[in-house]
Amino acid sequence: MSRPGLVGAAASLVGATLFWAGNYIVGAEAVRSIDPFSLTLLRWVLALPLLVALAQLVERPDWRRVLAAWPWLLALSLFGMLAYTGFLYAALAATTAFNASLINAFNPALIALAGAVLLRERLTPVAVAGILVALLGVLIVVTDGDPATVLRTGFGAGELLMLGAILSWTGYAVVGRRAPALPPISSTAAQAAVAVLLLAPAGLLTGVTLPDGPSSTGSLLFIVVFPSVLSYLLWTRALLVLPAGSAGVFLNLITVFTAAFTIAVGDPYTSAQLVGGLIVIVGVFLTYGRHLRRRPG
Repeated sequence: MSRPGLVGAAASLVGATLFWAGNYIVGAEAVRSIDPFSLTLLRWVLALPLLVALAQLVERPDWRRVLAAWPWLLALSLFGMLAYTGFLYAALAATTAFNASLINAFNPALIALAGAVLLRERLTPVAVAGILVALLGVLIVVTDGDPATVLRTGFGAGELLMLGAILSWTGYAVVGRRAPALPPISSTAAQAAVAVLLLAPAGLLTGVTLPDGPSSTGSLLFIVVFPSVLSYLLWTRALLVLPAGSAGVFLNLITVFTAAFTIAVGDPYTSAQLVGGLIVIVGVFLTYGRHLRRRPG
């Protein structure tokens, strides 16, 4: 693969993760005025037509073939579009975007562990060590550097909700590895449609909280356009060049970008968050180091 092609793929991954980091930062602002359920529903209602149009433009899919995989799309939507998104926004209402992103950094290691247990994927001793190191980093983050606090007070609500989010995304990743190969943007659009169909009846019964001003409207529109649509386009473009394992390591940039924003705007953070987050990232790199050593074909 040519150097310009690799540079372009890397730039696409940086852009995708920057927008996903924005989902944490802007999402934390959005949940101040829009409850997590309403934000989840509005996100996919508004993103759905954009995803369908983008899929048609980029992939020109056979929609009958895509929809024929409806059991897989249903499972993927439940884990990814509903559970992960719902847990994430609920967590952002109870903890900081920085803390949530630090816990999310453990997700690649958790996916590797689930792949070994459920899909019998091979884990090297170094990868096992990486998972344990990453788990230690998460423990430091969620206990603010004092693991003994868990015995006294337990985990905070935001941290528990974020653990639910990464468990949901792990389920999404495991199901995705068994699901039939589908055009990725088209599959995302179909999953969004399932999410809307499942959430809309509850929204009609209980009501939906709408943005209450320019700030919350802008936050919602950012979430719809950037992390919901453009990130998937950039990620798909990068996977045409790089192996999925190598691309997955870039997900740690979500934490890096969130941390950079937190520090830049002067939001509070602790040394335990910085140390724990660094340990998590080191652990994930140990887990996926074999992917980084491979030359893209």
